[in-house]
Amino acid sequence: MGQEEREWLKAGRAALEIEAGAVAAAAARLGDELIRAVDLIVGHPGKVVVTGIGKSGHVARSLVATLCSTGTAAVFLHPAEAAHGDLGVYMPGDPTVLISKNGASSELQDLIPLLRDFRSPLIGILGSASSPVAARVDVLLDASVEREADPNNLAPTASTVTALAVGHALAAALMRARRFTAEEFGRYHPGGQLGRNLRLSVGETMHPVAEAAVVMPDARLKEVIIAMTRRPLGGALVVTPEGALAGLLTDGDLRRALTTHDDIRTLSAGDVMTRTPVAIAPEASLAEALDRMERRPSQLSVLPVVDSNGRALGLLRLHDVYLGTRR
Repeated sequence: MGQEEREWLKAGRAALEIEAGAVAAAAARLGDELIRAVDLIVGHPGKVVVTGIGKSGHVARSLVATLCSTGTAAVFLHPAEAAHGDLGVYMPGDPTVLISKNGASSELQDLIPLLRDFRSPLIGILGSASSPVAARVDVLLDASVEREADPNNLAPTASTVTALAVGHALAAALMRARRFTAEEFGRYHPGGQLGRNLRLSVGETMHPVAEAAVVMPDARLKEVIIAMTRRPLGGALVVTPEGALAGLLTDGDLRRALTTHDDIRTLSAGDVMTRTPVAIAPEASLAEALDRMERRPSQLSVLPVVDSNGRALGLLRLHDVYLGTRR
């Protein structure tokens, strides 16, 4: 790596450190004003309107998407279009979140008297507590930064990240105030992978025992290989005569057995299997299954499914979680 490339890397790391510091400082400043903002929004039966101009407008649109997906109805209002008919979005009392770095944009200042006509409580996510807009809002959430993250301290980088982070803090507090659940989140996201993972259960997606390779602990490794070849799901359930899960044998286990033993003819499934595999219940969500498979030092590709008595019911593959139900 040359000197010039090292300077690029230095600038990139510095940007992340500046932005991280700005967000940490904003977190330390949060206090009663956040509580007041939550009270204003939760106490109103209607929606929240979020507005901003320029880069702050992009932050506002992102915050609207977050609020809508987490239980708070919200819409974006372009401040320059508001006086040309877009104020029709308001119902009396709808709170407004105004986002601005300097709190001095003429578009927002001109908008405030119009919003007062709609009896809209005003919540500012502002980068300047001494700005004209800050003096006119009902609640001020401080999103100020010491400097921007770019080398010239010009581009709205740290300021936009901090404003969005403060908006996320407001959204998270509203989720807690509304007791918003993961099930509700899934209902608002029915079309994507995230919503599917919350909506579907392991039992709806797994391969049942009849479709999986199933062997006894004393089965010879050759029998295991044949069973896994006939039902290629990446693993074999090792069960007792009563059907209880005794272990799991994966493709990786077979490869390790072949590389560590010169003669595998004497090996049984019980010799090679994982005796206490990570397992999951059929009523668990796919999100829970995914967390169990991926949140670990080494990712699991297959997961045994068992009932409350430890009886093997089937196999769930990571492939099934991401690519949809088999049926």
